[in-house]
Amino acid sequence: MSNPLNWGVLGASNFALHHMAPAIHQAQNTRLFALATSSADKAAPFQDLAPDIRVHLSYDDLLADDQVEAVYIPLPNHMHVEWVKKALRAGKHVLCEKPIAMCAPEIDELIALRDDTGLLVAEAYMIVHHPQWQRAKALYESGAIGNLVHVDGVFSYFNDDADNIRNRPETGGGGIRDIGVYTYGSARYVTGQEPVKITHTDIKRENDVDTYAHILADFPGFTYSAITSMRMANRQEMTFHGDKGVMRLNAPFNAELFAEPKVTVYRPDRTDMVERFPSDKHYVNQVENFGRTVRTGVDYPWTLENARGTQAMIDMVFDADNSAN
Repeated sequence: MSNPLNWGVLGASNFALHHMAPAIHQAQNTRLFALATSSADKAAPFQDLAPDIRVHLSYDDLLADDQVEAVYIPLPNHMHVEWVKKALRAGKHVLCEKPIAMCAPEIDELIALRDDTGLLVAEAYMIVHHPQWQRAKALYESGAIGNLVHVDGVFSYFNDDADNIRNRPETGGGGIRDIGVYTYGSARYVTGQEPVKITHTDIKRENDVDTYAHILADFPGFTYSAITSMRMANRQEMTFHGDKGVMRLNAPFNAELFAEPKVTVYRPDRTDMVERFPSDKHYVNQVENFGRTVRTGVDYPWTLENARGTQAMIDMVFDADNSAN
């Protein structure tokens, strides 16, 4: 490796262990360098992956390590902003799990701190690093489906574990924050448009977190519908319906884990087009893109401004639901 980027991970979460730590370990020109956890049991599998990893007993200790250049934050949602700020003030570049904040104005604070420090800080929105989404955006922009009329998306899984942070209001849980970022943000990414109005909400809650949400929205020139749920069987897809064709992504968010990712364009004359992406690893791509931006200054694919747009839409959904009740 030539001048590898030294990564530290704040917290030994299962997601960090099973997805992001291996991605950092596999990525080119990066090093899984440090971990912050006070639990020897939780540190052990990270040490199996990277035997030379430094283990710090606190998050602050890791941030004080001068050899850590970039920090990955997989903490519960309500802790994101606090530790992003601390990491930036400690001079670290930051990749933070989604949603990076609990409301859009908090991201304004992070944008200001990013600009003051000159450091890279980004939401870990991995899907834009996958070529299926880059291809979908290019197809849309080329006019492959004509004028866009409607977008619909669905993302669901089953999780009724009361102790899981996604089911706890005090940790910023709920399906919209967990997976609505994908159904909402991917439509924004492909089209480059922002919602004008949330026209309908049907949100069901348990223990003050949303477990099911169906929302309708108006964008400039097209309508939008999305379902997210933490109490339904696994399903995910995004569809962009134009006047000349329909573009469908069948495994848009958990590529390979859910199914082989494909982008299909259905045309009225049945000259359908299918493109498959069997081996691309979006977590690895994300880490490599982050390191490339840090080292060379090339534009990063998902800025804080992009993340703010999705969070603003989430805020609009909650505001519309509150006003309707």
